[in-house]
Amino acid sequence: MTGYRQVLTLPGMAALLGVSFLARTAITAVALALTTYVVFSLHLGYAAAGVVVAALTVGLAVGGPLLGRAIDRRGLRTVLVATSVAQAVFWWGVPFLPFRYLVGAAFVAGLLMVPVQSVTRQAITALTTVGQRRTAFACESVQGELSYVVGPALVLLCAAGLPPRAVVWGLGAAIVAGGVGVAWLDPPLRSADETAVGTGGRPRHREWLGAGMVAVLTMAFGTAMLLGGVDLTIVAVLAESGQLGWAAVVVAVLGPASVAGGLGYGGSTLALPAWLLLGLLGLLTVPVGLAHGWPWLSLALVGTGLLTAPTLATVADAVSRLAPAGVRGEATGLQSSAQSVGFALGSPIAGMVVDASAPAGGFVVAGLAGVAAALVGWLLSRRPSHRAPHSPKDPAAALVLPTTKALRGPSSE
Repeated sequence: MTGYRQVLTLPGMAALLGVSFLARTAITAVALALTTYVVFSLHLGYAAAGVVVAALTVGLAVGGPLLGRAIDRRGLRTVLVATSVAQAVFWWGVPFLPFRYLVGAAFVAGLLMVPVQSVTRQAITALTTVGQRRTAFACESVQGELSYVVGPALVLLCAAGLPPRAVVWGLGAAIVAGGVGVAWLDPPLRSADETAVGTGGRPRHREWLGAGMVAVLTMAFGTAMLLGGVDLTIVAVLAESGQLGWAAVVVAVLGPASVAGGLGYGGSTLALPAWLLLGLLGLLTVPVGLAHGWPWLSLALVGTGLLTAPTLATVADAVSRLAPAGVRGEATGLQSSAQSVGFALGSPIAGMVVDASAPAGGFVVAGLAGVAAALVGWLLSRRPSHRAPHSPKDPAAALVLPTTKALRGPSSE
């Protein structure tokens, strides 16, 4: 735990993770809050709720790199204040919008969502040394897993006893509070030795958006697609066996398992390439459908959970290594967009396979999606780079093979 203690005692790190956790917890529950509002307040059904959530998701995917680019050019506080104001207006106005206007407003809200996740990743890169980043990104991934456990559960709890408009107002207030809090902290997005990079001009896309970065973004997409498919398939498998009431318990197993895996990996001296972690994650997911009954299904998903946070942390670390400081906001925004699209596609694709074959087929297609993304990432990252790396070490090499130096971990950096 020495590595975690060193990371959390860095100036501003603990406060940043605490405040961003508030916003991220609320953001993870946005889709559920809008669904409950449309269904129980507007009485329009789940299909209409899906349209609103889809509009929000498209906005998130489009807005990620645009907001990141704005941060690179205009600064952190400007973007955080603007997006916080936009979120305040949207969530305050939700109860007053007719459905057709709510769909358009949801797209804009996604487009201007407070970019707390990408900002946190940029700040981690700026506040830590190369040797500390794997541990720091493990903390960030664990924070994300905890937010997915807490956020939707809180919304469901509040929806059971509060009016729908109170739920959306409360959620909006939490998002705004998190955005304003991060703006007040104003964490650095570049390390001291990177500050001068901003005066040297913005790198062109072809100078950094090469095969290595595309490989990482592909793996970010594949990881999210796998997880989205797993969530839906759990419900389908248990519904078929008449054990749907245990779905929440099975899903809850994934959260603690992922937290344990992230903490263990971040505190160890073992460093594995992203493609290998994602490939193992996919291979462990494929046979999960062979488990019958919720206790065995929970046990079978432990492997998937243990590798989730380490994979996400390694992907985030790879993005930080590949992106020059002048475009790191856009790069982390692209990562967030890739994950948003992956989550959005994972569930319907798994659902089509479930309908066409058997519920267990959802686990197969989710796992194979992860394996395919890992293979593509590995092949792309093996391509030679025709440009000079922006740092003394070419970070793309870390995605290819777990070299002897990588296996020795952060202490060898």
